[in-house]
Amino acid sequence: MATYRESHVYCCQGNESAYIIVCRHGRGHTIMPTNVNFRANVWALKAEGCTHLVVTTACGSLQEGIHPGDIVVLDQFIDRTQKRLQTFYDGAPTSPIGICHMSMAEPFCPKTRQILSTCIEECGFRYRNSGTCLTIEGPRFSSKAESKLWNSWGAHVVNMTTVPEVILAKEVGLCYAALALVTDYDSWREGEEGVNVEEVMKTFRLNSDHALAVLQKAIPAIAKEEWTGVLKSNQEAVKMNIHHVSPDKPFRINKSKGTEKNRALC
Repeated sequence: MATYRESHVYCCQGNESAYIIVCRHGRGHTIMPTNVNFRANVWALKAEGCTHLVVTTACGSLQEGIHPGDIVVLDQFIDRTQKRLQTFYDGAPTSPIGICHMSMAEPFCPKTRQILSTCIEECGFRYRNSGTCLTIEGPRFSSKAESKLWNSWGAHVVNMTTVPEVILAKEVGLCYAALALVTDYDSWREGEEGVNVEEVMKTFRLNSDHALAVLQKAIPAIAKEEWTGVLKSNQEAVKMNIHHVSPDKPFRINKSKGTEKNRALC
């Protein structure tokens, strides 16, 4: 059985559905982004029977037209992290067997994203129904040169938590969706002071109220939908992307055709 140290989860019961709350950075925000135990968190949610992982994430805007206080329903990511384990299939004795070459063409669940967008519209909040998030290692913010580079790449927002969380959720078949809560303009804008914690927290308090209102609508809306087909497809995608060659089946030599090699992704 896989072990990824412990994760602290809070089990809750709503009027129409059960849900679990996980604080990525710990109570009191004591865990920096690099040290968040993403694997333990995602594994714990899967073990508890969760089918969806809907998250909030503070982020900086990288484009004109996306402003502090806005919500972006993410659909793509760019990975600029450096120190994070991004798979459960790491070859450790207690980890799942094989190597998972998981497709990330569509990392976020389209159906869950649509539900979130509908709920935001009903709440009347400013939002964008798609966007690419660039995840940096942190805990520092981007330099101005970096921020201008992210802007030129066409990324919409920058944060420190989407990767590897979205990848790990995909590996265990969870429907993953994210509300990116814009708090600042990072550092790319000329004539603007670079991002700082005081600015971020000031806007994040307003964003948190908006996110809570959206989630209060979204959780029962998700529970009312039929997910059997989506979840089955998710699990099939995981299985088809796990590569494992049994040590009991060595390479075979065929005298007429030479060496018959096991197929592998390189």
